[in-house]
Amino acid sequence: MIIVMSPNSTEADLEKVKIKIKSEGLEYHLSTGTSRTIVGVIGDKKAISNLEMHCCLPGVEKTVRITEKYKLVSREFKQENSVIDVGGVKIGGSKPVVMAGPCAVESMEQLMEAAKAVSEGGAQFLRGGAFKPRTSPYDFQGMAEEGLKMLRQAADKYNLKVVTEVLDQRTVEEVAEYADILQIGARNMQNFQLLKEVGCSGRPVLLKRGLSATINEWLNAAEYIMSSGCDDVIFCERGIRTFETYTRNTLDLSAVVAVKELSHLPVIVDPSHGTGRRSMVSPMAKAAIAVGADGLIIEVHPHPEVALCDGDQSLTPAEFNRVMDEIRRMYEILRGE
Repeated sequence: MIIVMSPNSTEADLEKVKIKIKSEGLEYHLSTGTSRTIVGVIGDKKAISNLEMHCCLPGVEKTVRITEKYKLVSREFKQENSVIDVGGVKIGGSKPVVMAGPCAVESMEQLMEAAKAVSEGGAQFLRGGAFKPRTSPYDFQGMAEEGLKMLRQAADKYNLKVVTEVLDQRTVEEVAEYADILQIGARNMQNFQLLKEVGCSGRPVLLKRGLSATINEWLNAAEYIMSSGCDDVIFCERGIRTFETYTRNTLDLSAVVAVKELSHLPVIVDPSHGTGRRSMVSPMAKAAIAVGADGLIIEVHPHPEVALCDGDQSLTPAEFNRVMDEIRRMYEILRGE
């Protein structure tokens, strides 16, 4: 349920509403719009029904039931698009952001070269895996905390923010110490205990869509994070598993449009994992911007031919520069510039 405060309501009115919600054993989340404050109420359905019947408090304009299971994520809860500020970089604003870097942190030399390349190309975030969820237990699993330290050092040198994946509840605090955004990978989209833990981390969360997840399941996964206290969630469409085998996954760009209709949260696209083919990254990146994505996450490796993972879908620095130029032109065309 949401409680819509009237435009003339006071701070005292809002405080009374908060006290009433707490007295029913419920939790609340505030959304302050341009003209109204909306209070999202979550908790036991019976308690919410009781609150709805007795919520005739000063300053309350109306109460509205949210029909979907996801509440805080819903466009019903917040009409305006959420803009997530990560150290001055705005995700969901007027301009798309780019996160780029290698699939995995392999060495300081590799990472510094990659960070320099993506920074010069115009990216705002350095991406890279310190903990790697691999299909085979014999594949490279990442450099753990040493890799996190390298990410932070390389990002700081080239004035970038860090986005990296967290795999385990036990390492959330450790990863949060070095990262600006915590990434939940496709395999962990419905690891609900991990979602709750990152929701309490104090960091924004990038939530990748699961390999076979419906949009509804994806939105509800975000609800786990938001209901744990994190307002800054970013969706990432990275392709889903279908019967097609030519590409690594099937990049579902219709999901960008759907999620933006259903939710106020920003959505970015991963054309690298979405296709698994270097040659397809550029056209799908441009298509993502065309359908309204708020940004891109792209794999870039200084020497893809020797990459320890995902070399086939990683761009070289020169290729990344070309893609960034194409994305800028696409953005200018869409804005009529």
